[in-house]
Amino acid sequence: MDSAKALLLIIVIFILSLLLVEGIGNSVATPQKNIVVINLDEEIDAGSANMITSTLSSVSNSTTAAVVIYMNTPGGILENMMQMVSAISSVENQGIITITYVPVDGMAASAGSYVAMACDYIFMGNGSYIGPSTPIVVAGTSLEQQHTTSAMEQYMVSLAEQHGRNTTAVFSMVSNNTAYTDVEAYKIGISNGIYNSLSEALASIHLQNYPLVEVYPSAYDNFLSFIGNAYVDGIFILLGFVAIMLDIYHGSVVLTVIGIALLVLGFLGLQLISASLVGVLLLILGSVLILLEAKMGHGFALLSGVVIGLVGTFMLASPYYSSNPGYSPSPFTTFDLLTSILIVIVAGFLAFYIRRIVRTIKFRGRWTGAESLIGRSAKAVSNINSHGWVSVDGIEWQAKSNDGKPINKGEPVKIVDRSGLVLIVERTNTEEKQDLKLK
Repeated sequence: MDSAKALLLIIVIFILSLLLVEGIGNSVATPQKNIVVINLDEEIDAGSANMITSTLSSVSNSTTAAVVIYMNTPGGILENMMQMVSAISSVENQGIITITYVPVDGMAASAGSYVAMACDYIFMGNGSYIGPSTPIVVAGTSLEQQHTTSAMEQYMVSLAEQHGRNTTAVFSMVSNNTAYTDVEAYKIGISNGIYNSLSEALASIHLQNYPLVEVYPSAYDNFLSFIGNAYVDGIFILLGFVAIMLDIYHGSVVLTVIGIALLVLGFLGLQLISASLVGVLLLILGSVLILLEAKMGHGFALLSGVVIGLVGTFMLASPYYSSNPGYSPSPFTTFDLLTSILIVIVAGFLAFYIRRIVRTIKFRGRWTGAESLIGRSAKAVSNINSHGWVSVDGIEWQAKSNDGKPINKGEPVKIVDRSGLVLIVERTNTEEKQDLKLK
């Protein structure tokens, strides 16, 4: 009898061991799913679009239970918004739940409201709001504005229909530029609940037990956001040409290097925003005038080029010959306008500075080319060894000694030759002049 009990005990232990091993094997073979939380706390632009699309392209339904867009955005570029919506739709087609959570006092404004509408669930915190959603066609005709608005109305309604939301209310978000508070959005059937934390929102749909994987913008995403700004791109291009033009007068290679770097960044940004061809052409026209200033030397070409270039900068966001349907809200602010006025004022001072430089390379009221400074007196404003600096009529020029001997700061010198933009100078013999006066 005891042996029978012992045999039965051994069989039970063996069966339990098999079950335990099978359970361990299943836990190893099937890893626990997680929830990916993408933090969209910035404008919708090339950088934030890259963050969301690259993240969503890497998830799968075998490892991801849901994707949350933790949203607090004022909106941005419609073209980048559509890229985000397309990526969200691809994830939903895999059976992964998509959620937008707008935190307490946050916003899913303008282009952000379309991204939220593309998700399965919208949860909002107290004091948050969604909308308004009217697109902005910069410098477009009333007909172009109407066409874009109509297209975005249908786009928003389509997103709402796919997720069972109030289509009449979302239509008003686009057509009437309407925004809804958290309470209003919940009552009229736009949002799925009001929760003051993401954990509470996830618990409402039984997703509270999944681990969270946070995603933030990378350095590359931030770089794309910075240069994916129409105003920044236009200013970079203008500053780049101004730097190159000034280098023709000043003779510093550093300005040329800086100018080329600014031009590269500016034109790269134009590609990111699908810049309007009309705006690009105006920018180029303004840049040509800026470079012509090096030939004319009266300051007016520089000032005119800057003004035309700024007009082109504001036209970069226009719909003419551009694939970008528009913005929501406007890409330009009052700060941008005030900055432009300041730039024109600074350009005026630069024009005056250039006129002063030109006066130093004119002799007896007529242009005499590269030899105009030869024979002029100057003053060393630094010690001149192999190279140094001298001042002529208040303008500083790079210089070197004709005999290789050092010249001390403050000594009077005479310009005897030029090598490119470097003046060749010799020390003025003040002792000999004193002897001649005594005789």
